[in-house]
Amino acid sequence: MAISAKLLGEDEYVVVSTRTHWKALIGPVVLLLVVAGLGGFLAAIVPPGSLQTPARIALLAVGVVLLATFALKPFLNWFFSTYTLTNRRLITRHGILTRTGRDIPLMRINDVSYEHGLIDRVLGCGTLHIESAGERGQVVLPDVPHVEHVHLQMSDLLFGGPEGRPGDGILDDEQPPEHQRRRPQQAEQRPRTADDGDTIFSSDDDR
Repeated sequence: MAISAKLLGEDEYVVVSTRTHWKALIGPVVLLLVVAGLGGFLAAIVPPGSLQTPARIALLAVGVVLLATFALKPFLNWFFSTYTLTNRRLITRHGILTRTGRDIPLMRINDVSYEHGLIDRVLGCGTLHIESAGERGQVVLPDVPHVEHVHLQMSDLLFGGPEGRPGDGILDDEQPPEHQRRRPQQAEQRPRTADDGDTIFSSDDDR
């Protein structure tokens, strides 16, 4: 499931790698059970005669077409589609025969958020919304397993966790984007003391 190490850059490592949640397979599994049960029932009640064998072959062909179209294809799409988060970029891969992919550098991401309804909370998944500075704008990743954990991992990489430092998505020799830069803190003002070498008080009585 993890992306090949040959596709990673120097000092790049995988933080999270996952497929969409298994709830995407609920429909194909239900369809498999229904088609198998209904096909077996219809094949059993075909009356004997010269048309029994052709009728059963026709039922089998229809069942295979339905399963290949509405069960096998969704399963393969789920199996070959991955979301990978590294310390440098977000990588998405989709497709069975024709593969499509997109890489988003973390330094181009402006905001990341998630949402999950009641069913998603029960199943432990959700939708991840990513705002990037690229031409396409928002990227939506549906049915992400453990979406809160993935959101936390990405936030730490982007914004450096609670300390506010730039995350690992920024290379050492790069200038962080404006939204990730730390504002310089002004020097704290403190009262002057005698140790500063200057006179604090003066008096006309000193002669």
